[in-house]
Amino acid sequence: MKLYGALLSPFVRKVAVVLAEKGLAYEARRGGPGTTDPEFLAVSPFAKIPVLEDDGFVLPDSTAIALYLDAQYPEPALIPAAPQARGRAIWLDEFADTILAEAAIKVQMSRIVGPRFLGRPVDEDMARAGEAELPRALDYLESVAPEAGWLLGADFTLADISVGVALRAAEFVGCLGDAAARPRTAAWFERLKARPSWQSVAEREAALIARALPDLANAQG
Repeated sequence: MKLYGALLSPFVRKVAVVLAEKGLAYEARRGGPGTTDPEFLAVSPFAKIPVLEDDGFVLPDSTAIALYLDAQYPEPALIPAAPQARGRAIWLDEFADTILAEAAIKVQMSRIVGPRFLGRPVDEDMARAGEAELPRALDYLESVAPEAGWLLGADFTLADISVGVALRAAEFVGCLGDAAARPRTAAWFERLKARPSWQSVAEREAALIARALPDLANAQG
C-alpha cells in the first residue's frame, strides 16, 4: 500500500490517521502541487493529494479513500452504520474539509507552502482572508464539541479524525486561538492527541517539519 502526499496537508494527514487506526502499514511517497515525478503524475494527473494505491487499486481524495478503507478493512469501524450518526459523520467531514481546513490552508499556502516550495510570493490578502474565516468555524466546532468522549458520542469516528486534522492545520499556522475561549474544543483536541494513531502520525509530521522547515520546527518548540 502506498500513500502519496506530504503530512503538511491535512487531507494526507487524515488518511494517515485512518490507516494508523486500522493498523495498516503503507509506504509514504512524495507528491503534490508542483511535482513533476512521473510516478506521481501517473496516479494523480491533476497533481492532487492524497492518493492511495492498494494492490494496484488507485484512489484520490481523502474522503473517498477513508470510505474505501472503512469498507475494505472494516475493523475498527470509523463510519457509523446508524443513519443519523452516519449523516453527522459525513457532515462533520465535509465541514472539516471545506470550511475549517480550507481557511487554514489559505494561510498555510499563502505564507509557507507557496513561498517556500512553489516559488510564489507571499499573499497576505489571502492569508488574512483565511484568518478572518477561522473564528466562525472554530466557534461552530465549540458548539458541537462534547464535554467528554468523541464528536458522535462514545465511539471514535472519521468525524474526529477529519476535524482533528483540520484543527491541526489551524494550529500549525498559529491560528487556533485561545484554548480558554473554547474549552470543550481544547479538551477534545487533547484527547485526540493522546490516541496512539494520532501520536504516530504526529511524530512523522514533526520529523518532516524538522527536515523541511527547521525554523518553524524550532518556533513550535
